[in-house]
Amino acid sequence: MRKIIYSALLCCAMMSCKNSEEKSKAIKDAPVATETGNEDLAYASFGEEITTKGALNASTMADKYAELKPGDTIPASFTSTVNSVCKMKGCWMNLEIPGDEDVSVKFKDYGFFVPKDIEGKEVVVEGKAFLKVVSVEDQKHFAEDAGKSKEEIAAITKPKQELAFLADGVLLKQ
Repeated sequence: MRKIIYSALLCCAMMSCKNSEEKSKAIKDAPVATETGNEDLAYASFGEEITTKGALNASTMADKYAELKPGDTIPASFTSTVNSVCKMKGCWMNLEIPGDEDVSVKFKDYGFFVPKDIEGKEVVVEGKAFLKVVSVEDQKHFAEDAGKSKEEIAAITKPKQELAFLADGVLLKQ
């Protein structure tokens, strides 16, 4: 009889632990508002927990990219405006910086996504900045995801070097 009672208690304990893991995972994956020192500003957080502290502005980040050579990678955090975002899943976004190019942002380990309707909104990203050569095939894929026309997609014929960023976390200004 004792074995049955102990077995039942063990099963109950294991099941209750499992439920708390699911709840904490759901809470962790949900966007949350975070305090930033300025009580008026709230951010939705995606990916790893990051802060706005030490984030560069877009102009300063453009200067950092200008100093990079192919193969260089630097840790960085900066604030910018979203120019475009993947319309399928929110699995990438392009951020505005001064100059002719946007910064192409992907997310670490494909581990999180951002909302698909955030064009024009301000974000803070933290991760690694680098230069990347993008193949014709990848450029066409990204153009399709962004909803470009068939003519615009067909005009892509050469690989190009782009400003890239692998984000550990993103804060979306509310």
